[in-house]
Amino acid sequence: MSLAIQLEQVSKRFGSVQAVDEVSLELAEGSLCGFLGPNGAGKSTTIRMIMSIISPDSGVLRVLGGSALDNKDRIGYLPEERGLYRKMRVGEFLAYIAKLKGVHPTGLQHRINDWLERVQLPAVAKKRCEELSKGMQQKVQLLSALMHRPDLLILDEPYSGLDPLNSRLITELIREEQRRGATIIFSTHQMHTAEALCDRVLLINKGKKVLDANLSELRAQHDGRGIIVEPAGDPTAYMHAALAAGFAAHAESTEKGLVEIELREGIGGNDALQAALAAGACRTVSLRRLSLEDVFVQLVGGSVAELRGEGGSADV
Repeated sequence: MSLAIQLEQVSKRFGSVQAVDEVSLELAEGSLCGFLGPNGAGKSTTIRMIMSIISPDSGVLRVLGGSALDNKDRIGYLPEERGLYRKMRVGEFLAYIAKLKGVHPTGLQHRINDWLERVQLPAVAKKRCEELSKGMQQKVQLLSALMHRPDLLILDEPYSGLDPLNSRLITELIREEQRRGATIIFSTHQMHTAEALCDRVLLINKGKKVLDANLSELRAQHDGRGIIVEPAGDPTAYMHAALAAGFAAHAESTEKGLVEIELREGIGGNDALQAALAAGACRTVSLRRLSLEDVFVQLVGGSVAELRGEGGSADV
């Protein structure tokens, strides 16, 4: 297995703050890894070390077999701190970045126009970067990370500030890059996006790695052991019936009229579904699928709002 990124007990301290604490990671070529964690967890610091923007205090770090500086033309990077040459025109900016990354000038303008068309910015090539909205600027900066077809793509909060339609567009671009063969690691607070996209998730909290697994392993290790029922009648009455039937260790109704049931030990999924149907009339019954937000709460003990970046300090 060829590794695109390898970290061995990498640490970084800023004064009294241990931003990253002996984090190890092996990311195979062609992987799509979501880098998750609450604000201040150390995600951005880790990414900056991977990119050779800052150096670790200790540990070993390899990127594409060397360092990011050794392989800069093979890497695309969208930093957390957005920044364009504001007075440059969009087409000129993208051409300049592409040339810095070794892209041959032949056909470059055609390639730029194609990319702008794909991100629904077909008429901005001659506009100055400062004339664009923040969302448009973010898409242009993402294109600057993609123009040279990198082997490794590192995206720090690529969805920040984007509306749902543009988020969907970015998701499709990421999928296309993985299909092309690129290795991708991106940090995000959008758990549903990470679940839909990633084959691997890395969760960091207070500078320490607390989870590193593919999604199938994740669900096997942290089985929610629950079902969700949409009763045909009163949810509270159904909840009491489920508890009385003996297959539910705990049950509660939700604001949406559903009943979430935690199963007793020894009750399998098929038995639980049959017991749920026998407890009362149901519109739907389904096994509860463990979410990344559930895993965060289990492992970190925080709130879902913290993982989504709703309040709290900026990431380190």
